[in-house]
Amino acid sequence: MENFTLNSPVLQMEGLKVTKTSMYPLFFFFLFSHLFVLVTNVGIIFLVVIDKSLHQPMYLLFCNLALNDILGNSLLMPQLLSNLLKPPSQRLIGYYECVLQAFLAHMFGTTAQTVLMIMAFDRYVAICDPLRYAAVMTNRMVVKLILSAWGVALVLVGVLLGLTVRLSRCRTLITNPYCDNASLFKLSCESVVINNIYGLTFTVVLAVASAGTTVLTYTKIAIVCLTRKNKNLNHKALKTCSTHLLVYVIMFTSGKISIVFHRFPQFIEEKKLTIIFYHIIPCSLNPIIYGVQSKKIKTALLRFLHYRKGLPSK
Repeated sequence: MENFTLNSPVLQMEGLKVTKTSMYPLFFFFLFSHLFVLVTNVGIIFLVVIDKSLHQPMYLLFCNLALNDILGNSLLMPQLLSNLLKPPSQRLIGYYECVLQAFLAHMFGTTAQTVLMIMAFDRYVAICDPLRYAAVMTNRMVVKLILSAWGVALVLVGVLLGLTVRLSRCRTLITNPYCDNASLFKLSCESVVINNIYGLTFTVVLAVASAGTTVLTYTKIAIVCLTRKNKNLNHKALKTCSTHLLVYVIMFTSGKISIVFHRFPQFIEEKKLTIIFYHIIPCSLNPIIYGVQSKKIKTALLRFLHYRKGLPSK
């Protein structure tokens, strides 16, 4: 039975329901996934930072996606791993820690969309207007785009959580494996109509803007490639765009599956798993996709490994 306590400073996390036989396999699977996300994404950022040939808008923008993946995975996995080894009664979290976790969770999802939108703009300029690419995508413009991507997410998510923290609380149970906005405002016994309206508007507008920008951008790119007779340039353009498009589809699909499961409370355990995998699958696949598809990243990695191999041993 749920405990009704007014504005309790401590909340209880239900987390995943695991048996003794599945506890450790799940623990090591999620631990490996977390380490893999950290190593691959930090590796991408490290390569871009140390290799001057990768100091280009496309790779600098991708570094923001890698950084966002690290933050998105790290906000969830340590607590999830800890809670897997605890009995349900000991899975506790402070209210303000929960608010911070919810803020970072929504920043992860929103920033992923905004960064992918500006990456689509970068590819559009590079392919549809290559002669003006250097003039348009200057260092100043790249900084503006990056600040805009993070700034828009900060404002949208700030308002989302601001509407929630104003509510008083009469419940203490968080059913999700980590804190998010919906979990927090469901703790209140007040009217949450405004929260639902803003949350729905936020989700729809972001999804439409993100999907619309991507579809429009790649439609124009496809038209340019079809009308241009240079097969070599078309092949390079399609290869680069397919990489970005695949990353976008994985991120968009993972997020929407999680939202759909929110509407079906009978699938609560399935919903928990989709939420967890939303923070694992895109974060794991993004560096692999870019690493495999990008010749420059592969070359930079081989150059670094060759340099390390040539260093004198002490």
